[in-house]
Amino acid sequence: MSVEAIMHTEFPEGYTVFFGADGKVIMTPQSLEHSSTIRSMQIDTLALGRHAKVTSDVYIDFPADENSAPDLAILREDAQKQGKRYSFEDVLLIAEVVSVSSARKDYDDCTAKYGRYGIPVYLVVDPYAAEVVVHTQPTRTGYIAAHTHQYGTGKLPIDLADGRTFTLDLDELPRPEPETGVL
Repeated sequence: MSVEAIMHTEFPEGYTVFFGADGKVIMTPQSLEHSSTIRSMQIDTLALGRHAKVTSDVYIDFPADENSAPDLAILREDAQKQGKRYSFEDVLLIAEVVSVSSARKDYDDCTAKYGRYGIPVYLVVDPYAAEVVVHTQPTRTGYIAAHTHQYGTGKLPIDLADGRTFTLDLDELPRPEPETGVL
């Protein structure tokens, strides 16, 4: 099945669809933690301005059909769509929120991919470990620098390549609620 065909396929509501480099399509339900974490980060992006170019789960063109729909992406202010999408060259920051089924992809595969394409800042936001890993200084195989910040440690300013600063409020990132017994 082609990427174009998959993009026009209707998947069940509440599911996130991942496209593996090996051609596999993975459907996973989106958790409340995942959704709430993206929403919290979106609120933090408002400090960049009401009309800042911020996307969530929107496809971005990468070379070699490695297109991605990151959980959150902050784009250059002067970014222009090329056809229907923005290019990876317009991206200043990508954040992926870890879910139980996506941990390997977010920590390993995406780190290598986003570094290879020169995304200046890549965040792995992990509600289960209650931490955010900030990757900077991209290389052909990943990133040179990775700094881990724990939830609940205040505001984390992240410098963007265009001179703006995105401030992530680590105190406001939601943690998973403990499961309760079902009667």
